[in-house]
Amino acid sequence: MSRLRCGEVPVPQVAADEVLVRVHAASVHPDVWHVVTGRPAVLRLMGSGVRAPKEHVPGSDFAGVVTAVGDDVRAVSVGDDVFGESLPSMQWVNGATWAEYVAVQQERLLPMPTGLSHVEACTLPTAGIIALQSVRDNAKVAAGDHVLVNGAAGGVGSLAVQIARADGATVTAVDGPEKQDLLRTIGADHVIDHTRVDFTRGDDRYDAVIDIPGNHPFAAIRRVLAPGGKYVLVGHDQYGREGRAVLGSIPRMFGLMARSAVSDQIPKASFSSRPKLEYLRELADLASAGRLRPVIDRTFPLEDAAAALEHLASGTARGRVVLVVTR
Repeated sequence: MSRLRCGEVPVPQVAADEVLVRVHAASVHPDVWHVVTGRPAVLRLMGSGVRAPKEHVPGSDFAGVVTAVGDDVRAVSVGDDVFGESLPSMQWVNGATWAEYVAVQQERLLPMPTGLSHVEACTLPTAGIIALQSVRDNAKVAAGDHVLVNGAAGGVGSLAVQIARADGATVTAVDGPEKQDLLRTIGADHVIDHTRVDFTRGDDRYDAVIDIPGNHPFAAIRRVLAPGGKYVLVGHDQYGREGRAVLGSIPRMFGLMARSAVSDQIPKASFSSRPKLEYLRELADLASAGRLRPVIDRTFPLEDAAAALEHLASGTARGRVVLVVTR
């Protein structure tokens, strides 16, 4: 992260449909790491920039206070506390939220959920959208289901556990020995230490397996899926440690997409999803009702952004890592 520097940039000017937010907190999550480091290399061809990021200011998730609105903005007003995600679609570009101010289209943000701080709210969008897509859209978890979340203490996993529990499922959470107490804190019914137990060799059967790290082949996962059970792979290359420096998890994803044509245990491939604002509303409703609460591992000041990314990539974080921009 030695090339990441803190410097001065102009305050953005808002268009008619945009909101200027004074950023109080911004999430440090894996997608940002991928864009900043340019790994895996294929992402550079997918929009992040071949030699360097097209947008120089990293970040996508934020929470802060509205300081100006465009002429066409009606959803929020100056002085409102808001949270959201600055990117309209894919995550393989910088979204400029690691700054004191960010200009965001009004459909990219919502009023802050009741009871959450800026630090907590800024961690919801990217990870929360992936968790909702995994649990509700792809696995279609319902009340009474038995769900296993592999990699449950991370940003996506910890939210997936809480969403599945909120939807009435019994949840088994899998992660390392130092994170077992955290898994219980977020509501997991059962916990598994992956260094001692291989869940794919157990006797329990699950209606859904949400696999964050993808550290087991589908052939092994199938052994623990109930008839009609769903396997959802999020995919995580462990910050380059898995050796997939060029293509990352893309070959495995395409393999599963092809297999979904003949297996009802893999959700059918889709390149479309619900509008992001719809997901943000679901996350805000869950948080305001006390059914979803982000776990914060550590905060860093904006000028220590490089150290924050290194801490995230170390794999030792228990919960989310956040940049505090404005105190």
